[in-house]
Amino acid sequence: MISAADWLIWGGAALTGYLFGSIPFGLVIVRLGGLGDIREIGSGNIGATNVLRTGRKDLAAATFLLDSGKAGLAAILFAVLFSEQFPAIGLFAGAMAFVGHCFPVWLNFKGGKGVATYAGLLFAAVLKVGLFAAPCWLIVALISRRSSVAALVTALLVPIVAWALNYTANQVIILVALTLLLIWRHETNIRRILDGTEPKIGSKSKKEEPAPADAE
Repeated sequence: MISAADWLIWGGAALTGYLFGSIPFGLVIVRLGGLGDIREIGSGNIGATNVLRTGRKDLAAATFLLDSGKAGLAAILFAVLFSEQFPAIGLFAGAMAFVGHCFPVWLNFKGGKGVATYAGLLFAAVLKVGLFAAPCWLIVALISRRSSVAALVTALLVPIVAWALNYTANQVIILVALTLLLIWRHETNIRRILDGTEPKIGSKSKKEEPAPADAE
């Protein structure tokens, strides 16, 4: 039976992870770079792929690292404190950072697609899976030239790899849930992939449409 103290620990992981994840680094970095509101550029997304459309690779790299780091920090923090008691809690905290990035309270719950945040939580909480995911994403991205395709293919394979590597059932379940959420967040991308209009990595464009269409 789960005690009240256990509920507090899991609740703390959920809230901390969510608040870490909800920090809109892409929005902040682009404004500090003097380029205005990232939501008015390209696809309107706050993630690194859309930041790259500003032409500033340094800002895109910084966005990717910080979006990854916020999930990694949440995962590591709770893994260090409570992993002996709850082996999946680090992954859960990182997963909540992913949710926070996708639905940040500060931006009326309109956030990014979460790929960088997803990468950060994999490396921090399930390292062996992260070591698979990184080259998988890179290979598919090089072949397709589309970050959304690479993200979707990698996300579909991640729970399978975690199961094959004998991670716990709870960890695999969390990864399945994250894959489903990531696919849902990429609904616009999937439609664009099917009709051949999905932009390639690094392509510049003016405001494309109200719904975000990149991979972060």
